[in-house]
Amino acid sequence: MIAAARRFWPSSLRLRLLGATLFTLALALTVAHAWLGSLFRDHVLRQTDATLVQQLDQLTARLDFDALGQPVIDPRSLSDPRWDKPFSGLYWQLDAMSADGHSRVGVLRSRSLWDTQLSLTPDRLADGDLHMHDSVGPQGLVVRVVERSLQVSEQPQARWRLMVAADTREALAAVDDFNGVLAASLAGLGLLLALAALAQVAVGLSPLQTMQRALHQVREGRSARLDGRFPAEVQPLIDDFNSVLDRNTEVVERARTQAGNLAHALKTPLAVLGNAAAQAPRSDLAPLVAEQVQVAQRHIHWHLARARAAASQGLPGQRTPLAPLIGGLLRVMSKLHAARALDLDGGDVPVDWAFAGEEQDLQEMLGNLLDNACRSARSAVRVRVRREGAQLQIEVDDDGPGIPPEQRAAVLQRGVRLDESGPGSGLGLAIVVELAALYGGALTLEASVDGGLRACLTLPAAA
Repeated sequence: MIAAARRFWPSSLRLRLLGATLFTLALALTVAHAWLGSLFRDHVLRQTDATLVQQLDQLTARLDFDALGQPVIDPRSLSDPRWDKPFSGLYWQLDAMSADGHSRVGVLRSRSLWDTQLSLTPDRLADGDLHMHDSVGPQGLVVRVVERSLQVSEQPQARWRLMVAADTREALAAVDDFNGVLAASLAGLGLLLALAALAQVAVGLSPLQTMQRALHQVREGRSARLDGRFPAEVQPLIDDFNSVLDRNTEVVERARTQAGNLAHALKTPLAVLGNAAAQAPRSDLAPLVAEQVQVAQRHIHWHLARARAAASQGLPGQRTPLAPLIGGLLRVMSKLHAARALDLDGGDVPVDWAFAGEEQDLQEMLGNLLDNACRSARSAVRVRVRREGAQLQIEVDDDGPGIPPEQRAAVLQRGVRLDESGPGSGLGLAIVVELAALYGGALTLEASVDGGLRACLTLPAAA
């Protein structure tokens, strides 16, 4: 049951607040309509009863008896003209009550009753008591009746029942009109309150939108922390989140510093060993030491690059623009390979395109690819960048001899070199593959349209 309730309940905080507010508001307005309508109906009926009691008191005061002991009420002494209008909705009647409880109906009655009578269930009333109840009056309409039992001193053996009745249609119509106006008023009030609730939710949740925009800035690499003005209820969360970001950056920097210190600490003794092996007399030990020193240096370079990329991958605030980095690498390559006079073309890269990662890692990857392309190229190296959704496609083409398809997979493995005559460790492309994989990308080798090799590097793009 709890799981079903969770599935039914919306996951949006805005919908939850609005749903709870509107439900409570609708319930409150419905209860208010029923309660106020009931109060008004009771008030109208009390007013009707009070008016009928006043009319009954007037009739009681006008009741007299003639010389024969017969009751008399002079119609001219009554102030309300409805008594004389047939079926006007206001009626009075006097019944004679016998000692055995039977009555003689309609001894006297108002002209408004015309040829009808008020037929009521016999009541045992004490002298002067009032009874109020509903009954059926002329033309089958419901009337409100107020009756009183009378006994006069001149005729102690005679008892009389005087009653006044009024049609309740006007009173009930007034109640219906009031309920209609009340419903329309409460509906208008409900609409205004719903709009106020909507505005309240929008204003109340606006800090979350501000926080979302700040997080977007961090994810895009435009900011390293959550910046902005937030209310007192949200500011502690922002401070804690910024503390986590600062702590994470501190830990990463410390790890990278320690890795760099370790690498530099090992490079110095390895360099000493390498120099000693080169200067030592020819023996079986010197080539072995030189080889192992070279292997150790390759592995240091490999693991240092891998540790740096693993530490920085996925960190918020990582953003490296492509255009200046590619331009800088091409200038470096033109100086390194100046003797060959290569034509280096970086293409037209939009200034807002950026890599979602560390600048040094991108330099490591593109530097290896460009260096390999310049070594293999005959006359030209071309760099092109395409963006497909959230990914960047960086293509490095050369017009060199290329690599046969059956050997392309092998050269991406660590330590494999097709040309053993030149300098190098065979780790360049393997490092590119490793770094790209850490960022969720990949490196593929294809045939270039220029006749040589195309290295296609896929990396995540900054938003």
